[in-house]
Amino acid sequence: REFELPEKKLIKEMSRGMRMKFRLAAALAHKPDLLILDEATSGLDPVVRGEVLELLQAHVLNEGHSVLLSSHITADLEKTADSIAYIHKGRLLFQMDKDALLEQYGILRCPAAQMDALPAGLVVFRRSGAFGSEALVNGASQVRRLLPDAVLDRASIDEIMQFYTAKDKMGGTAQ
Repeated sequence: REFELPEKKLIKEMSRGMRMKFRLAAALAHKPDLLILDEATSGLDPVVRGEVLELLQAHVLNEGHSVLLSSHITADLEKTADSIAYIHKGRLLFQMDKDALLEQYGILRCPAAQMDALPAGLVVFRRSGAFGSEALVNGASQVRRLLPDAVLDRASIDEIMQFYTAKDKMGGTAQ
């Protein structure tokens, strides 16, 4: 009833979203301390995705319960995760508290000379294009103080992952 699943419908007759909710109900039935899910919301419509994420959030609100969610849908991670780990080609590129991650990183857009003047370690990875240079910076508040007139936008989890992946491809090491 809690999952609003039809009682007399066979699993093979259920929609993809209903099947996922059924699997989740079965997994949660024995009240596990740790629930490990791989791409749990992939292929679901936005309404069912939201319902599944709400169910997972309700599960972790019970003390001692955790969910490890592997997902390529970073919007789901931004909505639900406490901590983010990014594994690319078997290597951990970063892991940290989600709120700290989103606070600490930024996308800097300014002339290359200004980026070159930043202290070592602030620029994670830089790329240049037809419209100038942009970089993922680690230490957004410090960069704001050093370059108050530069454009420094909040970095999304998607952008952070894209910059770290580009850095990894170029042979850089994660900071």
